[in-house]
Amino acid sequence: MCARSRQKGACTLKSREVCLAMPLAEARMASNESESPVTSQSPDANVAGATPAKRKRGKSLSRRTGQDGHIEKSGKWFVVRFWKDIPGQERRMHVRERVCPISGPGLLSKSERKRKAREIIQASGADSAEHFKEVVKQDTGVTFREQSEMWLKQLQNRKRKPIRHSYAVTIQGALDKWILPAIGEIPLANVDNLSVKPLIEKMSAAGLSPRTVNKYIEHVKQVVESLKSPNGEPIHNRKWDPETMDLPVVEQAEQKRPSLKADAISKLIQASSGQEQALYVLLAATGLRISEALAIEERHFINGGRTITVEQQVEKDSARIVKYLKTAAAKRQVDLHPDIAEYLQRYRAGKTGLLFHTANGKPHLYGNLEDRWLTPRLVKMGSDEKGMGWHSFKRFRKTWLRGSRCLEDINNFWMAHKPQTMSEVYSHLHEELQLRLDEAERVRYGFTLPARDVGSVVPIVPKLQQNSEGQKAA
Repeated sequence: MCARSRQKGACTLKSREVCLAMPLAEARMASNESESPVTSQSPDANVAGATPAKRKRGKSLSRRTGQDGHIEKSGKWFVVRFWKDIPGQERRMHVRERVCPISGPGLLSKSERKRKAREIIQASGADSAEHFKEVVKQDTGVTFREQSEMWLKQLQNRKRKPIRHSYAVTIQGALDKWILPAIGEIPLANVDNLSVKPLIEKMSAAGLSPRTVNKYIEHVKQVVESLKSPNGEPIHNRKWDPETMDLPVVEQAEQKRPSLKADAISKLIQASSGQEQALYVLLAATGLRISEALAIEERHFINGGRTITVEQQVEKDSARIVKYLKTAAAKRQVDLHPDIAEYLQRYRAGKTGLLFHTANGKPHLYGNLEDRWLTPRLVKMGSDEKGMGWHSFKRFRKTWLRGSRCLEDINNFWMAHKPQTMSEVYSHLHEELQLRLDEAERVRYGFTLPARDVGSVVPIVPKLQQNSEGQKAA
């Protein structure tokens, strides 16, 4: 070995000894400092390090320069791989698309493969601002309140089964009073079983029924599921667990669904007169919804007054007639017993428009009629209870038809109930008019009609009209 090599090796060994000695010397100095008593603390002792903790940066489109992708072979194809944002995921995913076959027809040159790869990436929207905004921004920034507003508007404006304005008002009331104050400002991504549980406890403590609590929680679930990716899949896939949320169980036996009895209906009819009496008779004998009954006009009576055509209703909280009904099955014909047809024919004498209307000729609001007519009479009779409203007439009619062994297909048709079994779907008994008329006469109606006194069913007329008639008589 030459002298120059020996000298170089010695220098290297010395440098290693110095490097090993430096940590040892520093350790001794630290040991001496820890053993010596500290009488004063440096003012800079609590100052944090100069290098702050590394902060996690969110996604930003401005830091992306665009992708050309990576072309590789996969089986019998050339494919391009590139990054793409996926809804509900923080990290982008490596996806791939076919470019061309490796051999045979359709094979592209290297430059053509690169050009087509860029076209594929551009068509996928992976680098577009629109895709970033819809999939990334929307996923992270929207609150439950903001999404609920978009959800409710979409329910009303969609072409597939839009909800009515009256139902939207009901949903908005539930949101404003209960749901939004509790979870409105929570990011939609954080609305889950645990965040909804305090809302359920609050509603239950306030005395809301289990059925109402379950209905309001259904609204919450629908709002969360309404945020969707461009392909229509929900961004937040939740597995809602009633046990975790402690959601109250709805006991069908405890639901308040009272039905009027035949004796109570007979007393209502005997104690009333005019439009009120005729309305009680019509509801109990047909099972019409109150909104449907108040929209019946003279022209809806066919087959010599034995059949009523149902095709419109009075809108809730608005004195106007609308052409849509609650369900598709509600558009139907209801057949009458001859006694009921005769009674209504006497009441209809001289009428040309609505059977039931105000002094100004406008439709009644059924909420007002319930407060003015039905409830006071039920209270006086001792028959009033929670849930005893206009729908109790429909429950009476359904009960009477089943007790009279009415043909189930005709029963469902009259009551606007959708066929459930395949046998009911295939049946066309509702098209047999004579069979329906015979069945209506056979099953009867179950209550006592008033005596044939025309004066007891004279329709209400405005006071001005009554005064003018009195002056003419004088």
